[in-house]
Amino acid sequence: MLVVEPSDRSLIANQADAKGALKPADGVFVGVLPKSENIAATATEWSGTRWTELAWPLLPDDASKRHVMLAHEMYHRIQPDLPLGVTSGGDNAHLDTLEGRYLLQLEWRALAKALTAPDAAARRRAIADSLLFRGQRYALFPAAAADERALELNEGVAEYTGVRLGLTTPQARTAYAISDLKPYIPDATFMRSFAYATGPSYGLLLDRADPAWRGKLAPGRGLDQMLAAALRLPPANLAVLTAREAAYDGDGTLRAAEVKRDAAMKARAAADKATLADGPVLVLPLKHANYQFNPQTLRPLGELGTVYSTLRLVDDWGVLEVEGGALMAKDGKSVSVSAAGIDPSGLKGSGWTLTLKPGWAVGPGGRGGDLALTAPRSGHP
Repeated sequence: MLVVEPSDRSLIANQADAKGALKPADGVFVGVLPKSENIAATATEWSGTRWTELAWPLLPDDASKRHVMLAHEMYHRIQPDLPLGVTSGGDNAHLDTLEGRYLLQLEWRALAKALTAPDAAARRRAIADSLLFRGQRYALFPAAAADERALELNEGVAEYTGVRLGLTTPQARTAYAISDLKPYIPDATFMRSFAYATGPSYGLLLDRADPAWRGKLAPGRGLDQMLAAALRLPPANLAVLTAREAAYDGDGTLRAAEVKRDAAMKARAAADKATLADGPVLVLPLKHANYQFNPQTLRPLGELGTVYSTLRLVDDWGVLEVEGGALMAKDGKSVSVSAAGIDPSGLKGSGWTLTLKPGWAVGPGGRGGDLALTAPRSGHP
């Protein structure tokens, strides 16, 4: 494990690195993290060693949340060596649509009811409701099943591990899982963060239904599928959807709030498209990218890709730091920032700065007004 002070990138670690960059001091190892590395709570490969990396101070201040975060990130460090391995999926852009968000939050309400059910029968009914809302989501969005399950097997299982190992009593774990099933949050996106909510809930319910479930984890097999199999539940009956929706949003306030949010987000998407796609942009190629971003602030932009409100990106050409939005192409091969009002150096624009390695330069792009990077010439040092 290594802990980094962001102000000067100094770090302490509990063991030596494989390449000898760290020096022993007072029972720990100390050094400086290069600017080519991001600072975040994450699992990372650096100096020949795989680490759990943390930023100082060790936020959050709440001890329970801190313990969950530590166990979550420590799981990621060993994840590649586990039978499940690291899973990957699509962008889950459907979870930023009106129906996708609405059905997800109905599912969360049903999961909360299942976690607090007074008996097995009530728990079974609430689980069936959660799977009904999920089933309708999968019926509306054909790619949703594979995309959601892949992220749940990555971040969802990691967050379940954090809750299961970071907290010491069943009551504390249940309370934490319920708190993760967030109420309506107008500005948040669930595209990546949803798994932090569903993972602990499905995991704790599986602990009850099938204590041996963790040994059955496998790529492509969703937590929802495992829970349905453990309880021998029949396939969801979508014909009763409207009635069950009323049981969890009887006054319609959740849907009304989502309709209002959807209108606002469509206007925001139009503005994003004008700035980051239709207008002049600087396009940066991605080959060996390392990202640092807030998963709660992503905004889908259809087939164009995903807007990252804030981003620190490291690649072969250098470092891009973004505070005003960047568009990640859907194929993951490039990222674009607005070139409107760019500094004459080509290294600073509205809400972003670029630090290039020697030999790289900013030049004309593919469209009039666009800019792109030119790679070092052969033989450049």
